[in-house]
Amino acid sequence: MSNTASIKIVHEFWRLMATNDFRSVMAVLSPSFILEWPQSNERIRGAENFARMNSEYPTEGRWLFRINSLVAAESAAVSDVSITDGVQKARAVSFFTIAEDKIIRLVEFWPESYTAPANRKHLVEPIE
Repeated sequence: MSNTASIKIVHEFWRLMATNDFRSVMAVLSPSFILEWPQSNERIRGAENFARMNSEYPTEGRWLFRINSLVAAESAAVSDVSITDGVQKARAVSFFTIAEDKIIRLVEFWPESYTAPANRKHLVEPIE
């Protein structure tokens, strides 16, 4: 598989996520798919559990996803995605492992925003 193929698979993952039909995402997930969230010490096994978790997650509206960056190698890809339902806002850094044109493993980090320290205010500018 080429890095172009990996990019296409991850783009398709985020495109399907944006439909908010989370069962449709199962089309790009391996039957042995595993998702890990190291920050909260959680693991989700299986595409069905992934779809159910996303369907049951509390939301204020339709989920929107914006890919900020995406890089890939032959069997791996990393994306930085902004996510919102119009009220909640988050950013996810996702590490994908890909085999046989399916995502077999996803490790995600959900960093929380924070106010920049005042001691470096003279060195920085805000990101719009």
